[in-house]
Amino acid sequence: MAQLRIALAQTNPVVGDIAGNADMLVEWTRRAAERGAHLVVFPEMFLTGYPAEDLVLRSSFAEASVTALSKAATRLADEGLGDLPVVVGYLDRADLAPRVGQPKGAPLDAVALLHEGQVVTKSAKHHLPNYGVFDEYRYFVRGDRLPIFRLHGVDVAVAVCEDLWQDGGPVSVVAEAGAGLLVVPNGSPYETNKDDVRLELCARRAREAGCALAYVNMVGGQDELVFDGDSLIVDASGELVARAPQFEEDLLVTDLELPEGAGELGESRHEAHDGTVITVERVLLSAAPVEPYEPEAPVVAGRLDDLAEIYHALVLGVRDYVRKNGFRSVILGLSGGIDSALVATIAADAVGAERVHVVLMPSRYSSDHSITDAEELVRRQGINSQMVPIADIVAGFEKEIELHGLAAENLQARVRGMLLMSLSNEHGHLVLTTGNKSELATGYSTLYGDSAGGFAPIKDVLKSVVWKLAEWRNAQPGQPPIPENSITKEPSAELRPDQRDTDSLPPYEVLDRLLRDYVERDMGRDELVAAGHDPELVTQIIRLVDLAEYKRRQYPPGPKITPKNFGRDRRLPITTRWRERL
Repeated sequence: MAQLRIALAQTNPVVGDIAGNADMLVEWTRRAAERGAHLVVFPEMFLTGYPAEDLVLRSSFAEASVTALSKAATRLADEGLGDLPVVVGYLDRADLAPRVGQPKGAPLDAVALLHEGQVVTKSAKHHLPNYGVFDEYRYFVRGDRLPIFRLHGVDVAVAVCEDLWQDGGPVSVVAEAGAGLLVVPNGSPYETNKDDVRLELCARRAREAGCALAYVNMVGGQDELVFDGDSLIVDASGELVARAPQFEEDLLVTDLELPEGAGELGESRHEAHDGTVITVERVLLSAAPVEPYEPEAPVVAGRLDDLAEIYHALVLGVRDYVRKNGFRSVILGLSGGIDSALVATIAADAVGAERVHVVLMPSRYSSDHSITDAEELVRRQGINSQMVPIADIVAGFEKEIELHGLAAENLQARVRGMLLMSLSNEHGHLVLTTGNKSELATGYSTLYGDSAGGFAPIKDVLKSVVWKLAEWRNAQPGQPPIPENSITKEPSAELRPDQRDTDSLPPYEVLDRLLRDYVERDMGRDELVAAGHDPELVTQIIRLVDLAEYKRRQYPPGPKITPKNFGRDRRLPITTRWRERL
């Protein structure tokens, strides 16, 4: 047996900032060296950021990635870090002739081993996910290699993200190849309960491969996606050895005792379980084990509960969208209701209360308690506020145009949206919308009104979960609470006298159960009725959800936290005559 100290760099790269990500690579490698690591592993496509979407189809972008990889290897050596092997994800291109159906330039979701100033070996993701938020058949061609490098006597294999999630491919030949450790760079987005799924997956793959497994994941927000870290190491029996925290950058350093490698160097070909042929490439870095040393105690970070996970994901998603897009501040309308109160609180936790601006925009129908609840939240959170009554502005519109019913109600929302966008334009604030998933699903939002903005923090949060998140946040010690009245009062848009959400919608706990089944699980009408939902309600809600598709296409992005969000996950035609049997 031989000892190895592994460092997993759970980092937050920025898509397109190749030079900045390369700087980060050097800095985190230095930290790993200071901790005495023998190997450091970075996440999937670390140098370019992930997902880079159509940028990967540009030859200039791919060339910049390949050039940065070689320069990074040289720079590590020049700065005295060359003897520490680095596994890092980047964008490469396959040497393939162009053909119909192949992504332009044949991009590769690639991984490389850097050592002593050289790019020692390269490989690429074999399984290309094409479900949920992933479109990788659009972007990449597959790789068919499994690199194994002998480091201090231990054979270390490398696979990429989805290759762990799917049967067959490179991971299925690791046991036959006899590796002692499998390292897997990942770009695995957060959704609820995914941490449990990851651990079970890593444990199963470790047992199948007959070796320890190190899973490193990125952390941070990228448009709609939030990466939650949660990097981990399991031993060959699948037992958890070490685990990094969720939703924060971390260098997880762990000592492992691993079997010494015995396989012959060079290349060999193996048939994988999916029928493909994988080329195993073995290279030698160092044959002799390190001198025995006293290992550090492994770290297993505590787990967050479900509501804490969701809240941290929303905060991280807002923080990184603001930071990575260069905004200095945010602005939103504060109504005194629970949705805007939660968004303001998330924003304050994400970017600091001093950078959050809210506008109270009471109308002729606004209740006194709505104003006082909003003012109380401002006082508690210490955020910036101003009051802009809209009654006279609405009246000015009404003098020039005659509107009735819903059109008259929506005018109020559009005046508010216009005010927020004007203040954004004047001061450079990012406008945060405050609509929740239940409202977006059923079309209870106003185009160019409450839907106007740049980012939607609770877009993927059902109304019933909004209340739970507010109660969870209020239970946290040392945090300024959301006013209780904002949580307990009956929800209303206050666009007409005595308006309540329940005037036209069922109670949210009933509605949200139906929306989970229809939107997130893709159940049809008959399945919904068979699942116990009221047939008349099923008919009503299917109609509302289907008719609102055109609105959702025009809604800002927001953090994904459920198995299926409105955006990258769920893409339906706006123009269609298909309807579930109503």
